[in-house]
Amino acid sequence: MDNLTPKQRKRNMQNIKSKDTEIEILLRHELWRRGYRYRKNDKTLPGTPDIVMPKYNIVIFCDGEFFHGKDWEVLRPKLMKSNNSDYWISKISRNIDHDNEVNKALLFMGWTVIRFWGNDIKKDIEGCVKVIEETILDLKILESDYK
Repeated sequence: MDNLTPKQRKRNMQNIKSKDTEIEILLRHELWRRGYRYRKNDKTLPGTPDIVMPKYNIVIFCDGEFFHGKDWEVLRPKLMKSNNSDYWISKISRNIDHDNEVNKALLFMGWTVIRFWGNDIKKDIEGCVKVIEETILDLKILESDYK
């Protein structure tokens, strides 16, 4: 990992935001530019989704790789060798479990859940929007089949 002092680490951690992050803003701007309307950080839904598209019953989460455990089988052994490893392994494991519980609750309520990794949004915003648009199309086709 890095060689920050405890004071520097604390300041760094305090600056990590939970909403209106760079990745959320990037995705929201692109959706808005294409004419998609949404709500942000809807507290009435489990997990307070970053983007909610009520018209399509879609919720979108923009997850940071570290805190949400991307490639957990690779990250976990690295964390075991780091400072405060018990804390971080426990925290990220809880986050992964919480994300799964939120997904299940939202699916049970009839929402379609989409999760993007932050780096995927940064590197391929076009691909992320395509996933959303394909999901909307799939939902429209499914809806028309039931009419």
